Amino acid sequence: MQERVQKLMAQANLGSRRACEELIRQGRVKVNGQVIELGAKADPSEDTITVDGRTLRLDDQKKVYIALHKPVNVLSTDDPHKGDTRKTVRDLVHVDGHLFMIGRLDADSSGLVVLTNDGALANRLTHPRYRHTKTYKVTVYGLPDPKVIEQWEQGVYLPDEGMTSPCSVRVKKADRGLTVMEIVMTEGKKRQIRRVASLLGFPVRHLTRTQIGQLNLGTLKPGEWRELNEQDVLALRANHPVIRSIRSARPRPTRPKRQHERD
Repeated sequence: MQERVQKLMAQANLGSRRACEELIRQGRVKVNGQVIELGAKADPSEDTITVDGRTLRLDDQKKVYIALHKPVNVLSTDDPHKGDTRKTVRDLVHVDGHLFMIGRLDADSSGLVVLTNDGALANRLTHPRYRHTKTYKVTVYGLPDPKVIEQWEQGVYLPDEGMTSPCSVRVKKADRGLTVMEIVMTEGKKRQIRRVASLLGFPVRHLTRTQIGQLNLGTLKPGEWRELNEQDVLALRANHPVIRSIRSARPRPTRPKRQHERD
């Protein structure tokens, strides 16, 4: 997984991000034997990074895996836009070194995100081709009927992004003009659930991610976090069982009718 070289250097405890940027400006950092400029990226699993001729080694680091219950109005970034004074997830998790984020959430949403210095795992669980599952508890305004649920599950066209992939949508409760659903997805377009819900006529009231793979949010309250043990990491790697039905729901090309079938 490619990251900016100064982030990787800071992760290897070579100094603060700014100090590492200065080393790059001074021409003391190379990737695969070539001096780099500030902003260059590298994949530590494939590229060789050297500082003053010494190879940067990240494999010797103790692997850290953290589950956080991100509260509403907290940013899923460690680099907010200038002037944005809202807290970030890194303000809540006091662990040294760079951490990759698995499962970013928009500021209006809450729930499970995972932070780790294991770049290989982060890539495995975030790259679209691996179709790793994430589970959400979603409350919408209105009472969607079975046809709407079926349409949501099969895919909805998003302007500028095309069709969404098949997902699992299960109604858990419907009362007083509100519907609570469990949604299991294998993709994560920007604000996808909110956009799909609005297009179908049922805007989101609350959205909480409850699960990544088979790792549950558990009893963590908003703002709380804990380190994961070996069993937790195995659960994180495993997909939700509903992935089988989601995959089987992918549209299949229709066979052209033969001549004797057309009439």
